[in-house]
Amino acid sequence: MLTILDQKTALIVVDLQKGIVGFPTAHPAGEIVKRAAALAEVFRSRGLPVVLVNVDGAAPGRTEQARRRGALAADWAEFVSELNRQPEDHIVTKQTWGAFMNTDLDAYLKGRGVTQVVIAGISTSSGVESTARQAYEHGFNVTLAIDAMTDLNPDTHINSVTRIFPKLGETGTAQEIADLITARSA
Repeated sequence: MLTILDQKTALIVVDLQKGIVGFPTAHPAGEIVKRAAALAEVFRSRGLPVVLVNVDGAAPGRTEQARRRGALAADWAEFVSELNRQPEDHIVTKQTWGAFMNTDLDAYLKGRGVTQVVIAGISTSSGVESTARQAYEHGFNVTLAIDAMTDLNPDTHINSVTRIFPKLGETGTAQEIADLITARSA
């Protein structure tokens, strides 16, 4: 349950890119993109950092499950246009599930005095959850916009939202988060 947002809160949008939003998901990807884009606009309007994360590649190592990469179109890693990418948005391209590993994300956030992150995106149980775990381990307060994320599997989405996320931070809807930001700066 969402209680408060720190003055220096950043939004992290995970993997809302052309190569991923086309996968079949537990909740319609278009709705997830719409809510995440609306959150990004609220953060931008208040001068709060927006971080857009995409994945291009994968960590080395063997897995039992084949990696899903779709048709590997040339625009695989491009952000969906609905996010309305702005020049001031910070872009992180990752090659692992989490957005902090081998990227400048921690330094970027701490350099701006950020103490809390709000996370949204696809997929709940991998990119979003891994980024949330890493943010928590890096000392950030974590909030998860649970209606601005989805997974390829409804069971793993529910597991992350109900069992994992309450251990990592607070959860709320995109609208609840937007309302807190708007009320704070009104």
